[in-house]
Amino acid sequence: MPAPLLSLRGMTKSYGQVRANRGIDLDVAPNSIHAILGENGAGKSTLMKLIYGVEQPDEGQVFWQGQPVRLSSPAEARRHGIGMVFQHFSLFETLTVVENISLIVPGTKPELARRIRALGQDFGLEVDPSAHVHSLSVGERQRVEIIRCLMTEPKLLILDEPTSVLPPQSVGLLFDTLRRLRDTGVSILFISHKLDEIHSICDRATVLRAGQVTGNIDPREHDAHELARMMIGRDMPPPLHADIRPVGEKRLELAGLDHVEDDPFAVSLHGVSLTVHAGEIVGIAGISGNGQAELARLISGETRLADGERDEVRMMDQGVAHLGPAERRALGFAFVPEDRLGRGAVPEMSLADNSLLTAHPLGLLRHGFIDRMKEAEFTAACIKDFDVRTPGPEAEAGALSGGNLQKFIVGREILLRPKLLFVAQPTWGVDIGAATAIRQRLIAMRNEGVAVLVISEELEELFEICDRIQVLHKGRLSPSLDPRTSGPEEIGRYMIGANVPASEVA
Repeated sequence: MPAPLLSLRGMTKSYGQVRANRGIDLDVAPNSIHAILGENGAGKSTLMKLIYGVEQPDEGQVFWQGQPVRLSSPAEARRHGIGMVFQHFSLFETLTVVENISLIVPGTKPELARRIRALGQDFGLEVDPSAHVHSLSVGERQRVEIIRCLMTEPKLLILDEPTSVLPPQSVGLLFDTLRRLRDTGVSILFISHKLDEIHSICDRATVLRAGQVTGNIDPREHDAHELARMMIGRDMPPPLHADIRPVGEKRLELAGLDHVEDDPFAVSLHGVSLTVHAGEIVGIAGISGNGQAELARLISGETRLADGERDEVRMMDQGVAHLGPAERRALGFAFVPEDRLGRGAVPEMSLADNSLLTAHPLGLLRHGFIDRMKEAEFTAACIKDFDVRTPGPEAEAGALSGGNLQKFIVGREILLRPKLLFVAQPTWGVDIGAATAIRQRLIAMRNEGVAVLVISEELEELFEICDRIQVLHKGRLSPSLDPRTSGPEEIGRYMIGANVPASEVA
């Protein structure tokens, strides 16, 4: 058996009272695709940061190709041949794609732009090299991170949820590429909450629970149900599918909305018609970067229209296109943005103070002063009800794992008991147990008469919870599709524009 490319022995890392990693041993073989499995807060991200030199272990030793090494920084890790795509991205928003990549990858900008386009076509990760990062969606930013890693020609590539940005048609292409990389000598550490993907592509899997290794297995010998049980330590509840119910009044309506953004890299919206009634879940599918961010800003109030265009967006039977986010929330609107750090939460603030940002109308303010007891009670309820793994309400939002922060933000908005809930990427980066719980809560809200709009790149998620699905492609929204009669293949054709009439192609 060949010597491991990477070995970890006794890796331990604590943050205050939280022990993220506890004496972890790990061997990654050459020419392998090795999965790291674990629920949110299991220690996966911390372990990857230790391997990539972002964090230093309290105890333990790293061996690279059999030799002890000290990975003191990401630059040192890259010198050894380790590349990583973070769950929360490390890009400068004011720079272009090619400028970001040039900070790490040598070469002139025209040369790098050609390589970016070529890699994007090869891997199904197309992105405009000249686009500014601030104009890109979360999915497009992840594409940039993946391409940047591949351009460093790594010996070990760490990928965190790499398929979350891809349509079904492109996942197979990416997997073929990863297998080719493996066969040419690149080892891959693969983190995914899609257990069928791990079963399909990975040679080995290490299971983490509460910061410790609880198993080293060949995932091909276990089905997704067994993998889930190993990961969370219990059987998963059966999925709660949405059943057919009569709907109530319109809570959101866009009728033939046209909108051109000032940003030249943004996607213009053309004739977008969308209605969400009380007591239904409407899902919007689409490949990232086809207008989801622009549509979300128009619905949330981050983008306002002129006073004379107020009826372009209607909520609770009122024209609101001229109103800002706070005024829309006052009508009974709640919103979970796809970008949880920066838009969904302030990372440097405590969870309690992040609760205050949107939940202050629930008695968290009295006579202009913060009621710290009410704030703590609301936050504690959110932590408990949504199983947020954190020391408590005073923990900084930025210290939570991505999945636990997502659970907190979704929980905070649900506890507002809105009339209209808009959730973008509700389970992005969330483990299978938490994803199931979030989806069940969305269905429960719909059953209580809430109007729910979901933007998601997880087709399985949309088919599980939605009453109707529409597809956004190049700023145009498809007709409503019934998930009970439309299959993933039909949705996928709309996602790539194959079902769009030629007259509507931009």
